[in-house]
Amino acid sequence: MATSYTSSLRLVKQGDGDNPNSWGTVLNDGMISLTDDAIAGYTTISIGSAATVTLSAVDGGQDQARKAFVEIIGSVGGTHDDIVILIPQKSKSYVINNKVSANTTASDTVKLKNDGAGTGYTVPFGSIGLVISNGTSVFGTNATGLGFGTAASADIGVCATNVPKVSAADLRYVRTSVTTDATVRGNITYEAGSLQIGTSARAYSPFVTVTDAACVSVNFALGNTFVVTLGGNRTLKAPANCTAGQSGTIHVIQDSTGSRTLAYNTAWQFVSGTVPTLSTGGSDVDILCYIARSATTVDTVLLKNFDR
Repeated sequence: MATSYTSSLRLVKQGDGDNPNSWGTVLNDGMISLTDDAIAGYTTISIGSAATVTLSAVDGGQDQARKAFVEIIGSVGGTHDDIVILIPQKSKSYVINNKVSANTTASDTVKLKNDGAGTGYTVPFGSIGLVISNGTSVFGTNATGLGFGTAASADIGVCATNVPKVSAADLRYVRTSVTTDATVRGNITYEAGSLQIGTSARAYSPFVTVTDAACVSVNFALGNTFVVTLGGNRTLKAPANCTAGQSGTIHVIQDSTGSRTLAYNTAWQFVSGTVPTLSTGGSDVDILCYIARSATTVDTVLLKNFDR
């Protein structure tokens, strides 16, 4: 059997009994080295005066068309907007790096096309990506993904699951065009000042002032950190909009008279089921530290008598 070549990559297939004294050399040069080119070889094609360039294709020998990575450089100048690179009519993939220089009127594009057959695929200036040939036509791998397209970026979709929830304490936008603005829209607070989102890599939850009343009501949808000054003996109601996992603090301050007591709805659970008592001095500061176990149960610890 005479020497032949593989159908796609044109690698040497030695015939029976061929090359008795150079069989290894032919194997290395015509098969192993060329396979290496097809998997990881890089070639640079310089565009000169011609708008159509045919990649060299040599059966069993070194050539341009077998390379895996093809970089296109240079420019034909003038008004050529579509430079054609002709490849063999073989099935193969290429990673194309279009570094053709922009001309005076438009950016040169490169169209990769099978020699003498089918449709080509246009690669915009500055693009890098993967194209495939079926031996007749050339295609991008995905029109909206790895394909080159003409857009600078592609929409990869929106994650709709396992997205962390954002509370009012998570995002703070401060306006600069007003001197007074108490507007709150959704979870964004507008105030006078400057834009501060993640400034100095810090995160904080502004205090939410709770209205003093016979039954004190805390709305967990407004934040994580609260403060209330007691003007009499009070009861802390079950929190509104409680979500499992939310945590924070409630500063409980005695008024100047002091000795105010605080009872608790059963939603508030304490260590060993023992309800704590507040500090009694005038203007004393205690802190309730909490974490919601569920929408109806809040585990709580009282830290007492901070310096005023």
